[in-house]
Amino acid sequence: MSYSVDKTDDQWREELSADRYAVLREAATERPWTGELLDEHRAGLYTCAACGVELFQSGTKFDSGCGWPSFYESIRPDAVELIEDTSHGMVRTEVRCAACGSHLGHVFPDGFGTPTGDRYCMNSLALGFAPEK
Repeated sequence: MSYSVDKTDDQWREELSADRYAVLREAATERPWTGELLDEHRAGLYTCAACGVELFQSGTKFDSGCGWPSFYESIRPDAVELIEDTSHGMVRTEVRCAACGSHLGHVFPDGFGTPTGDRYCMNSLALGFAPEK
């Protein structure tokens, strides 16, 4: 896949902390209930922690009780890339940043009560946050 933000592995390692690199570039998952953005309730935009592209609006964030920040839709359909993930003996849908290919989390069709029925379960380490001014 070709991305508009294209960096070498060495460049990503230099720019990202070890924890962020593990999540964004190696598809690791942070422990539930540990992310700094889980309890973020201010209005603003959530961005890719690797390249800065806007991914989610705060108005689409909801408390899913899963231990990770959850959203019911991305800021634009083309902001994220959805890929079938068959790792760990299950079938899930991985969510990646469409601009740089970084792993963000997974989307599940179990967002009961949301307008879309989806739960974009994202790693806090994969996101940046820019509060409204």
